Amino acid sequence: MSPTPISNFVLEGREFLVKRDDLVDVYLAGNKFRKLHTLLNTPKHHYKKIISYGGTQSNAMLAIAALCKQKDWEFVYYSKPISAVQKEEKIGNYFLAKSLGMQHIELEHRLYKEFIPSLQLNLDKTSFVIDQGGAIDEAKAGLKVLADELEMQNPQVKSLATPSGTGTTALFLAQNLPHYRVYTTPCVGDEEYLKSQMLSLCHALPENLVILKPKKKYHFAKPYENFYKMYKKTLEAGIEFDLLYAPSMWECLLAQTSEKVLYIHSGGVTGNMSMKLRYEKKTLLKTSLNKSNTFI
Repeated sequence: MSPTPISNFVLEGREFLVKRDDLVDVYLAGNKFRKLHTLLNTPKHHYKKIISYGGTQSNAMLAIAALCKQKDWEFVYYSKPISAVQKEEKIGNYFLAKSLGMQHIELEHRLYKEFIPSLQLNLDKTSFVIDQGGAIDEAKAGLKVLADELEMQNPQVKSLATPSGTGTTALFLAQNLPHYRVYTTPCVGDEEYLKSQMLSLCHALPENLVILKPKKKYHFAKPYENFYKMYKKTLEAGIEFDLLYAPSMWECLLAQTSEKVLYIHSGGVTGNMSMKLRYEKKTLLKTSLNKSNTFI
């Protein structure tokens, strides 16, 4: 595949670059495409079943479903209980993943915590477990491909940025590109949680990896007025980003950096359909904010 293009992007009068990994595929794009590189290049006969787990708004869940559809592999996904409303929705990542053949199994909260660590036990050779968010050691190969593309394209910047759930993308990029500063910010949990997730994949964090701290603690996947405003602002500037991770990263970049930065587009825009529906259903865009800055 040819390297994904790099676009010029101006936000609040500042010049940025954007690595357009969102253009790879509708469902299998962004950093999930990079993380699943090894499995995408694995012969079809090698596996029969892929197992994963996590939230049902997950971009990784949808990307794995698309991968398994391509490979004709069974895909089993575990999550905590979800609402009847989400089960009935005809848009969003959960609906799309189910339409691609995903088998979804709900586990009660207590059982979920106990069961997930057991997934690797007694696993046969035709099955493979992908940890939540695609945080697997095999992701290194795909991030090395991304790093090589950036080296070849030579974007004439010294700083890169990508938001983090598990931190897999930011970590492996920083390892592969030690002469770049790699910015990230925690979007699931706080800075300590992010560090612990990355340290499960390495012995020590690279010195060129810079974690920008959000201005306040955000609860993942909750709707915030400032996030929606940032989404609209970047959309009006010419590129659609996801509503879960990108707004916080852009807030941090605008407030805490001053140099020209290349943003790695994480994809995940398919999830915007259900997120925007959540805003609209609760009339969130027309109401005031409570003290937590969450829409009422």
